[in-house]
Amino acid sequence: MIAFLGLGRMGAPMARRLVAAGHKVTVWNRTPRAVEGTVTAASPAEAVADAGLVVTVLRDPAAVERVLAEAAPGLREGAVVVEMSTIGPEAVARLRGLLPAGVGLVDAPVLGSVEPARDGTLTVLAGGTPEDLERCRRVLGVFGTVREAGGPGAGAALKLAVMSALVPAQVLLAEALAYGEALGVEAGTLLEVLGGTPLGALAGRVRPAIGDRLAERRYGLDLAAKDLELAAHPVQTLAAAARGRLEGAVSAGLGGEDLTAVFRHVAETGRSHTPGAGVRRLNPASVPATNGLYSHATLAGNLLSVSGQVALDADGNVVGEGDMTRQAEHVMESLARILADQGCTFDDVTHIRTFVTDMSLLPEYGAVRRRFITGEPPASTTVEVARLFRPGLLIEAEVTAVVPGAP
Repeated sequence: MIAFLGLGRMGAPMARRLVAAGHKVTVWNRTPRAVEGTVTAASPAEAVADAGLVVTVLRDPAAVERVLAEAAPGLREGAVVVEMSTIGPEAVARLRGLLPAGVGLVDAPVLGSVEPARDGTLTVLAGGTPEDLERCRRVLGVFGTVREAGGPGAGAALKLAVMSALVPAQVLLAEALAYGEALGVEAGTLLEVLGGTPLGALAGRVRPAIGDRLAERRYGLDLAAKDLELAAHPVQTLAAAARGRLEGAVSAGLGGEDLTAVFRHVAETGRSHTPGAGVRRLNPASVPATNGLYSHATLAGNLLSVSGQVALDADGNVVGEGDMTRQAEHVMESLARILADQGCTFDDVTHIRTFVTDMSLLPEYGAVRRRFITGEPPASTTVEVARLFRPGLLIEAEVTAVVPGAP
């Protein structure tokens, strides 16, 4: 018997395919939902009680960890959990710690959207021990083509690497259309020409996004932003910029639409960058809100000025008190998100100004900064101060940058 946890847009058609293939399936969804031919359980633990195979298709790492923690007491010895969400290898490692030692674990996220899930033409990227993979190989084949990536966590890692290329490519195409519009190039003409290039498949998919008709939600914009957040790495400057674009679109209310909605968002943002537009106050949703007395950044023409960032979380608590490395990471991550909101990276920074309360901790800050600023460094000022505006804060940093393509 198979337990299937998560009946969202992808999960429901995948569960139906298992039924059609002749499997006995028990399903559970946090919001009660039935799938014809299955048994509906009242809880994750009840769903997995008699299952030799447990499949999870949920939104994010937190949801997967929460549901499997609820299911763990009901898992039987020798069962295998097949985690098919996009959660990344670090979350897969945490799941191993949640599960009993006698329960196997395979990470098998998929490439494809609702239609391939319905038709059984997904690409399944599977990672796990040879023994665990062998036990679920036939079931995974019900969903589509199985690509075995390696050991535990390998499937999750491969999925993030793939998405860190595919999603930024769509954002790049959106920016190309906005650039073309600024030059007077008709969008349909540009897409037609791009159709004959390696970007042809993407160009053919975005036509609904440049008109009044909404594209069918196949890959949610909010999920794309989540996937790039999971894939964040200092080397991925282009992916970071794309993530900022998506987070800006989410904050503009487009998170529930298909990823192609980013084309309209970029076009509208581009039109707002017009001469004489004055100073824009920017407060991206990707960083904690300010206290209302300042903005995280301002944009005047192509000059982006970013306010000093400190290690405070969304509740106003100090992050990493007494730990310069952790506070510096938080500060640099916040700066990166604000830059990305305007399509910038640290390569676009002209000046960084840093305030520290103890100059002896400068090497720790420097080590973090070198992970984020990997190219030629910008102009820089570093000053030791007696204290910052909140006790426990060790560092504050601000930057000035030039926005690419802005007038």
